[in-house]
Amino acid sequence: MRGTQVTSTLADFIDAMIDLGLTGQIFGEHGIGKTSTFFSHLRDRYRLVYVPAANLTPDDLLVNAPVRQDGELVLRQLIMRQFKPGRPFVLLIDDSLQAGDTIQSQLMQIACSWTLGEHDLRALGCAGVFLTDNESLAETAARRSDLAILDRMTTLRITAADTAWRQALSRKFRGTDLSGVFRVWAALPAELRRLFSPRTLEHVLDCALAGLPPQWGLPLVNGERLRLAVPRADGTPGQDEAPRILEQIVAELRHAGADVPAPAHLPDAVRRVVREALRRRWAVLIQGPPGCGKTEVVKEVVRDELGRDPIYFSLPVTNVEDLCVPLPTADGTLDNLLAGIFIGPEPKAIVWDEYNRPKDRSAFARLMEITQEWSLAGRRIEELRAQVALQNPPYHLGRKLLVARNTIAQASRFTVSLDIGPDDIPANEWLIEHYGAVAETVLEWWKNDIDDEGRAWITKRTLERMIRLHGRGLPLELAKIYLGDGEYAPVPLADLEARLADRQVTGLRELADDLDGWAERLRRAADEGPEGTDASDAVHRILSNAELPQLRAHRGTAARLAPLLPPKLKATYLVGVDGERQRFWIEVFTGS
Repeated sequence: MRGTQVTSTLADFIDAMIDLGLTGQIFGEHGIGKTSTFFSHLRDRYRLVYVPAANLTPDDLLVNAPVRQDGELVLRQLIMRQFKPGRPFVLLIDDSLQAGDTIQSQLMQIACSWTLGEHDLRALGCAGVFLTDNESLAETAARRSDLAILDRMTTLRITAADTAWRQALSRKFRGTDLSGVFRVWAALPAELRRLFSPRTLEHVLDCALAGLPPQWGLPLVNGERLRLAVPRADGTPGQDEAPRILEQIVAELRHAGADVPAPAHLPDAVRRVVREALRRRWAVLIQGPPGCGKTEVVKEVVRDELGRDPIYFSLPVTNVEDLCVPLPTADGTLDNLLAGIFIGPEPKAIVWDEYNRPKDRSAFARLMEITQEWSLAGRRIEELRAQVALQNPPYHLGRKLLVARNTIAQASRFTVSLDIGPDDIPANEWLIEHYGAVAETVLEWWKNDIDDEGRAWITKRTLERMIRLHGRGLPLELAKIYLGDGEYAPVPLADLEARLADRQVTGLRELADDLDGWAERLRRAADEGPEGTDASDAVHRILSNAELPQLRAHRGTAARLAPLLPPKLKATYLVGVDGERQRFWIEVFTGS
């Protein structure tokens, strides 16, 4: 222990390797606090040069470049800017086994001799060299086997018990006693502690204390919410213990005096998550089916909150050069020229669209540095307030989508992992705002005339195409998803064509046109019993499915008919709905 600083096995090992001048190699599971221990332990004594090896390209560390020497052009090896002489530094090479072959050769030169090319790192001020990684073959396809290399390093294998993650979480959530939460975690079987890493526990606490569902802190691994299950003896997955564990954590937080509502779900979840991300500097992941409106809603929220558009990248067409390129500098070092959109003091948010469809590994490696470290080529991105990654699930409507797989280490980098369906995106209001009465008619068909499978096939993007084709008098069939060989999405359009042709179909406008008649039907339904009749169900279906702008436009109709519905139906307008919609119905029922 140095002074009053809390020590740990890893911290003691770091000090010993620096004092002895030895290369340290550290293996441990993902998310147990390896990297954060380096940052916190060395902060006051050394400059930490953090190199995420999985994100490196061959020219990041060293490049040959022509320079003028004694009037002649000669080749010189330029070294990365972070190694420039100055305050003594410790070099941390993270995820070292995930680097490519060329990078591995460079890293091994550093680890074995503390040199890089023609440069002596000790002469540049290097006080220590460390390599960290996870040995799990699920995380990396490489293992070091060359004894000549292995004999150059001192190796420590650690678990979560060997880092100061508890102290780090206690500092972050100061004011909330986490001792009960730590007891819940410590009581878990070893396999569950491995899955439910301290990093994931931190995300669960972030969500719970922000009033979000705690389960949103569990990562989405290959499109599925992480299950906290111990395998049975036959190797099959055991029961998912996540609900029980999260319930215990919530109980301990409440016992400590924290305000933890722990809702199972939240209305308008995407907007809520993006606002929290901007407020709290989070990286969040939003997964949802194609065409449901994720991207537009996220852009709209960022625009409203920051007063400017987000920095937007679509990964299938993003190259490394779109983010940064290496650049020799006049002082003989190798710098990186960042894209102009990352520079400047104005507040920024980044949207990574099609996150699980990267163009290539090198581009994905670069963006992983940004999502993990909030830096690019070792340079912090100034005033970066939030990052939002958007992706599709691996399967939709029984069809496999062409998306990449991920590991739990990659998935657990996001504070919130939100899995949504089409109903979770309030794109309907946007359609009504932009396309008016035709959009209202199409949405009434979408909500009332087709089943859940049909609604899954007819995305909000498809609805917009239908509206626009109708405006040009083109067949609506052309707007549906084309599956090949003359086959379109299997959703009949006869009822929609009937609505658009103004044939008699009951909706809000029809209720308003015959308000006295519908009020009388509801009175007779109330006389027949507390359950109501078909008329009660019809009015309830129309009112509950209507968008808020539609209800406001037909406020008189809602105020006349809703109070006549059975109590159990009226209650659904006030429970489990977003705040604005709830306020509308309170005003209707109270006559204010």
